[in-house]
Amino acid sequence: MEFTQLLSSTRRGARLARLLAVEQLVEWGWARSGERTETAALVVAELAANAVGHARLSGRGFRLSLLLEPGRLRVEVTDARGERRPEVGGDLGEPGIGRGYGLVIVAALAARWGVRPHPPSGKTVWADIEAGRRHGRPPGSRIASRPAAAVAPGAARAPGLRPR
Repeated sequence: MEFTQLLSSTRRGARLARLLAVEQLVEWGWARSGERTETAALVVAELAANAVGHARLSGRGFRLSLLLEPGRLRVEVTDARGERRPEVGGDLGEPGIGRGYGLVIVAALAARWGVRPHPPSGKTVWADIEAGRRHGRPPGSRIASRPAAAVAPGAARAPGLRPR
């Protein structure tokens, strides 16, 4: 099963991506407040926020795609800024603005994630969420305050969304 939607590269567009993803997953039979739906919503929110915050190009939107296959959900967010590669990091950006941990969260929740070029000049950041069993953090665990400790073992590591 597949769902694709083009959205504006705004904070409102990123929020709408998360809401649409949840509605689509519920339509596909996932529990609205279930762990895997909440995990997928968080992954969509982080990838969409990165597309809006780090890869916005005036007049260009981003595309959200959900691909449900046996055993996995693939979340894809495609933007127009292929030269800005995703980066797992702890750069908090401006003081008081909690930025820089979005891909740490994605890496901790997804079975794997990565980036691929999207011709002519864009990129697609994707994350696979296991759909056949419970996933996410074990009960009682916490995401560590250091980004490296929060990255799931074996998770793909890719260079950053921020310009170098």
